[in-house]
Amino acid sequence: MSEQRPSRQEVIRRRRRTGFVGRRNELGIFRDNFTRNLEEETYQFIFHVHGNAGVGKTSLIRQWETVARELGAVSTYVDDDVHSALEAMEAVSTQLGKQGLALKGFDKALATYRQRLHEAETAPGGQVSAETTTPGQAVSVSSTVAAQVGLAGLSLLPGVGVFTAAVNPQQIAQGADRLRAMLSIRLRNHDDVRLVMSPVQVLTPLFLEDLAEVARRRPWVVLFFDVYERTGPVLDTWLRDVLVTTEYGELPVNVQVVLSGQGRLDARCWGDWLDLIAEVPLEVFTDTEARQLMAAKGITDERVIEVVLRLSGRLPVLVDTLAQRRPHSPDAVGDPSGTAVERFLKWETDPHRRTAALACALPLQLDEDIYRAAVPEAAADQYPWLRALPFVTGQGGRCRYHDVVRAPMLRLQRAQSPAQWQTQQTRLADTFQQWRHSLEATLAPEDRWDDGQWREHRLAETYHRLCANPNQALPDALLELVRACAYHPAALRRWAQIVTQAGLDAASDKLTEWGQRLETATEDDTVGSIPALTVLLTATELSTAGQAFARAIRGREHRNADNFDAALTDYTTALALDADLARAHSGRGRTYFEMGRYGEALVDLTRAIELNPNDSGDIALRGQTYGYVGQYEEALTDLTRAIELNPQYDWALTGRGEIYRSTGRYDDALTDFARALELNPDDTWILAERGYTYWLMSRFEDALIDLTRALEIDSTYVWALTNRGTTQLLMGRHEGALTDLTRAIELNPTYTLPITQRGTTYRDMGRYDDALIDFTRAVDLDPTNDRHFAARGHLYRLLGRQEDALTDLAHAIELNPANAWATAQRGDIYRLMERYDDALADFSRAAELDPQYLASRGETYRLMERWDDASRDIEQALEADPSSLQARFEAAMLLSMTEETDRARQQWEEFDRLLETSAESSTVKTTGLFVARCALADWGRADTLLAAWLTSNPDEVSVAETLLCLNSLARSPHADAARLETYLTQLSRPSRNSSAVTSAVSTGTVA
Repeated sequence: MSEQRPSRQEVIRRRRRTGFVGRRNELGIFRDNFTRNLEEETYQFIFHVHGNAGVGKTSLIRQWETVARELGAVSTYVDDDVHSALEAMEAVSTQLGKQGLALKGFDKALATYRQRLHEAETAPGGQVSAETTTPGQAVSVSSTVAAQVGLAGLSLLPGVGVFTAAVNPQQIAQGADRLRAMLSIRLRNHDDVRLVMSPVQVLTPLFLEDLAEVARRRPWVVLFFDVYERTGPVLDTWLRDVLVTTEYGELPVNVQVVLSGQGRLDARCWGDWLDLIAEVPLEVFTDTEARQLMAAKGITDERVIEVVLRLSGRLPVLVDTLAQRRPHSPDAVGDPSGTAVERFLKWETDPHRRTAALACALPLQLDEDIYRAAVPEAAADQYPWLRALPFVTGQGGRCRYHDVVRAPMLRLQRAQSPAQWQTQQTRLADTFQQWRHSLEATLAPEDRWDDGQWREHRLAETYHRLCANPNQALPDALLELVRACAYHPAALRRWAQIVTQAGLDAASDKLTEWGQRLETATEDDTVGSIPALTVLLTATELSTAGQAFARAIRGREHRNADNFDAALTDYTTALALDADLARAHSGRGRTYFEMGRYGEALVDLTRAIELNPNDSGDIALRGQTYGYVGQYEEALTDLTRAIELNPQYDWALTGRGEIYRSTGRYDDALTDFARALELNPDDTWILAERGYTYWLMSRFEDALIDLTRALEIDSTYVWALTNRGTTQLLMGRHEGALTDLTRAIELNPTYTLPITQRGTTYRDMGRYDDALIDFTRAVDLDPTNDRHFAARGHLYRLLGRQEDALTDLAHAIELNPANAWATAQRGDIYRLMERYDDALADFSRAAELDPQYLASRGETYRLMERWDDASRDIEQALEADPSSLQARFEAAMLLSMTEETDRARQQWEEFDRLLETSAESSTVKTTGLFVARCALADWGRADTLLAAWLTSNPDEVSVAETLLCLNSLARSPHADAARLETYLTQLSRPSRNSSAVTSAVSTGTVA
């Protein structure tokens, strides 16, 4: 087999490497660093190469990269193609992956981030579709994730001072928390919420961990960041924290970083660390270095050397360019009075190549396709020649002209023939437009902005139209910037830079000013797009439709910052400009939804759907809104319609499953969850939702399977941990419940649900002190939640602290008068205190809210010897729920008060059977079975149950309730009073003389 030939790029690299001349001192500084002990103070791990354009910074660091690799290092190279820390990490990871050193943990987390971001965007409340042609459609919400913090700095930006004066810092702080809560609803996972909210903070530690592993496998890792004058504003703080602080973790010392840019590092960011950075300033070539380069090119004629030195100013890129064709006489170099372009191309006699060289200065960057589109047909096969020119640099199949050469070439063409300039720029714009349209045939509208190639075509098209006719193209370019705001801050910054570049290249002060203002507004990627939108809204060139669209997007930003008034103002203004802007109706409807103003939300969402009948996101959100106001049929209609429009819409399927579950249609809910899981088998939210449905159906084993599967996929899923812990609690697996609930609390210490559930577990285990700590913690974290006070009130009741119990339960009922459980708990306390009228009032209210409490009222009537009322309530309770243990118990107790001995026995036996198979706690089972055995005169079994129960140190309320039951049995016509009195004596011994026990003992005929 013949040896594989090197690629064109490898040949170019070899030629460049063998032709590198000069900079011996700089090369030595870098090479010698590899020979030093990594722990010595002389070892450098950060280099900063800086100097004016054309001094050879890129050439030098490319040579450094060659040196590093020759010495066994692995290296990566990043230039101004990245516009955020996230893109920089991705670029490094991609290049390392191509070298067999993939950052697997980071790559996996990055993929998860994109998936979760997509889920957050496509869920109702965040569902979007990309806007590419008309400003009335929905847009991406990616930028809102970062738009909630850092707004205080907006006052420094031109044109936004008035806006920031109205911003409440407290609202901003609340907004970030509120966005987390909103995303929690969509993502159901605390860590996923944090990943979407703060991707750089979450992903950087993983990036550094994987990079450290690469550093363990290789002697050195060198990361090159070129063109840093452009990327520094968005990378400075992140890189500083990565390189010299422990903000994200620690970096191995054998990881070197090289920064290369025109200016010095920003002292505001790097000032405290400049002593750790090895500065490598580059000036123009020395006379000796320039002569060395020319000698290497075979130029020895002193007259030629003097002309080259004078014309180039010893600027390396110009020295190299003028010496490229080895001129043998001064005339062959060029006339000192000639243009710079003539100097560059003097040596090229082929007119087609000269034309191609000039034409290829027009695009921002080149590949072979762009080259063929730019040059005449006669030069179509000359791309390898162009790629090898000394002022053409590149990587990864793309290349670009050096700015020192490109700028004068553009000036020449613009000045020589404005008409030809416009024609060529327009032709390139049309070419990129054609390529974009071809891509659109393969992309869904909502996927276009996510496609990097589509974005590049759109960006290049806009740039060339701005260059061709700045005034005519500016309105459309500003609209593109509005659309970029809707996509992502990183894309927005790229668009702003394009406007600046077009202004410089087309000599348009207006474009340059616009671009610089927008670049300033995008420097902080934690702020999002509000500053840029505020600047854009000052543009008189932006069309009325564009103004409305921009208002709608900024309204969304305000909404997610919890600044609802500002959001409503923007949406309403947008609708005043364009009454049929579906995006504004949708956004205002979403704002009302998040404010809890569901009626107004339904009006706007309905109008949005009228304007865009096939928007599954708005339809699903309206369905969700209907569900919130209890209009379940309307909710099901909308969610079903959303699913018909998009059968793959797993979110809508899951949402409809939740509505089915809320209406007790558990089988339908399970069907929807199963369909959603067919579409997305590893979706932890859907698994957890189905598990929760099984839980409500008391199918605890099935619930455990789904919840465990969700946790196998994501062991940090707090909601699933909480539900699995609760399921184990109901199954009596207290240790497993404590493990899950404690882990959930560790992951999210402010999430009160696992705290209260752990408190309940401790309570059921008899660990009342621990339970009280948890319930009190929940109350402190959320003092507006009635359930927390009700749980602590119930615990106080078990502890015999009846006044504290009444206080907490009263507060719970005050917070939520519809809390039937808290109302019934207070009724139980009143019943034990013989305050029967108060008890009846509470049980009546509780029964209105939930018929199961009819049995509690019936019991109270029984204690008051109002037999008819008691019988009526118990019959109604059994009719409502034949499996109700309390109703079955009261029915048996009532029959025991009569002469119907056989019927009473049948009821007690049925109660005994139901209790044995129930999921009640062990305490409830033991006491219930004990009373049943007493009623059935099974004294042997009763003795065994009582002895086992007393050794467990039962709580006072359980004892009091049991005493009441025994006292009631003692009134039975056929009761064995002597045996019952023995039990009463055992249960009412002095150590149990609490108020509840004393009251229970004093009730009835046996004392």
